[in-house]
Amino acid sequence: MAKINGNEIRPGNVLEHNGGLWAAVKVSHVKPGKGGAFAQVELKNLRNGSKLNERFRSADKVERVRLEQKDQQFLYETDGMLVFMDQETFEQIELPSDILGDRRPFLQDGMTVQIEYYESEALNATLPEKVICTIEDTEPVVKGQTAANSFKPATLDNGVRVMVPPFVGTGEQIVVSTETMDYVERA
Repeated sequence: MAKINGNEIRPGNVLEHNGGLWAAVKVSHVKPGKGGAFAQVELKNLRNGSKLNERFRSADKVERVRLEQKDQQFLYETDGMLVFMDQETFEQIELPSDILGDRRPFLQDGMTVQIEYYESEALNATLPEKVICTIEDTEPVVKGQTAANSFKPATLDNGVRVMVPPFVGTGEQIVVSTETMDYVERA
């Protein structure tokens, strides 16, 4: 593991701090008028999801942890657990369904998901950047309503509501960003 200075912490870094594994969510560098500069870091515990705000001075040393990333295929959900399979060894692992948070509806059967491991413990799951969804319900197109850059609400086949351009209709397939949960383009 590598030790880094407190001012080198970036969002997405995984740190070993206070005996736990923490992901840096937000980092802001502060230079007060009096005293030394420091990094104000919002940390999220990778094991239990708790949050912590911490100050790191440039002289502070923290352990940066590298997580091993493996692509695994989603098989099914059972009793609140998501079952994934390693595509090389065919081993199956179970992760709690809340590991994906509000992006859970975008998980589709057979989808390849990136699972992050620390030693042999699975800590995080990341969906692909973009997924294809079908629009189940949206308002019909009204001619002449496209003077401004307007969007209309639409419900997807997974129950998520997104804003789409007026030319997109019911039954069409669209590409949705799993990061921002926004419409990207037609599929």
